[in-house]
Amino acid sequence: MFDNNLVFALISFYFVMYVTPGPNNAMVLASGLKFGFLKSIPHMTGITVGHVTQLVLVCLGLGKIFQIFPELQNILKILCAMYLVYLGYKIIGSFSKIKDDGSRPLKFYEAALFQIVNPKAWTISSMAASGFLPKDGNLFFSIIFISFVALIICPISISPWAAFGSGIKNLVKNNKIKVIIEFFLAFLLLITAILIVIE
Repeated sequence: MFDNNLVFALISFYFVMYVTPGPNNAMVLASGLKFGFLKSIPHMTGITVGHVTQLVLVCLGLGKIFQIFPELQNILKILCAMYLVYLGYKIIGSFSKIKDDGSRPLKFYEAALFQIVNPKAWTISSMAASGFLPKDGNLFFSIIFISFVALIICPISISPWAAFGSGIKNLVKNNKIKVIIEFFLAFLLLITAILIVIE
């Protein structure tokens, strides 16, 4: 059973891990800015469901694969970094021509599948499994509880990023400022990609 202190620690852990900058939040911010908050909801839902699924699999023992084959994490880091650099490239010049370039928000399943190559999501899952699964007690109940808390805290933590992006979109009408924001977001994605690779 989880006592109140452990529940509070779990909630705090998830909130800090989900709300801090990372691939998902950078993408959600860009989506909110480009498409608005409502159109970014499937993206955020996909992140949440994909990550919770990932969390359950890690708790059931999938995380041991990374211990046996640590080079897999390096491959995932490179794939994730490449995708973020690609996104940064696509962002430049895109806010002023959303209708022209045929771009669209990430779909639910695309955001869910992105968690496979998201090293931060794997790290969160591994830390939650190692830090909060009890050594004795009902494993099945513990996994359900840990996953349920993640299911609640994840969208609460990432939605402000989409809301902030959407707020900027509504405030910014000047094309020069849009260009500056495009390059700034592309730069953030590039920095995120570099940090992922060198961590």
